[in-house]
Amino acid sequence: RRNRPSVSTSATSPAAPCPPNSTTGVRGRHHGPGATRRYVTRCLIPLIPHPRRTPLHPGPWIIRIGMVLLLFLPFVYFLLALKKIYLRHRLVSHGLDPALLDLHKQRRLDDEQASYESRYRSAP
Repeated sequence: RRNRPSVSTSATSPAAPCPPNSTTGVRGRHHGPGATRRYVTRCLIPLIPHPRRTPLHPGPWIIRIGMVLLLFLPFVYFLLALKKIYLRHRLVSHGLDPALLDLHKQRRLDDEQASYESRYRSAP
């Protein structure tokens, strides 16, 4: 019998919770500046070969382009629609609080509420 390597999650595995010293980096990657661009790029790169095969299909170019659009448009739509759900899953799988996704939105709402109250609050 051969010895098989054991399957275990390590700190470098995407399924493993991240160590406490790297949680800042994970937070920045998942909801920091450019997070949506990185997410979309990471998901669209595997689809690059599909439009490259378009010239191999028989038929007019409008049919070929339509086939590619029928593939990409729903994919991109659902990719963006399910972004928050996927990122929440990633935060939980790394052992972080899923409420971190709403941190910027909550901060902005608090600023707007403070601004509103300072302008329109009635004097006692």
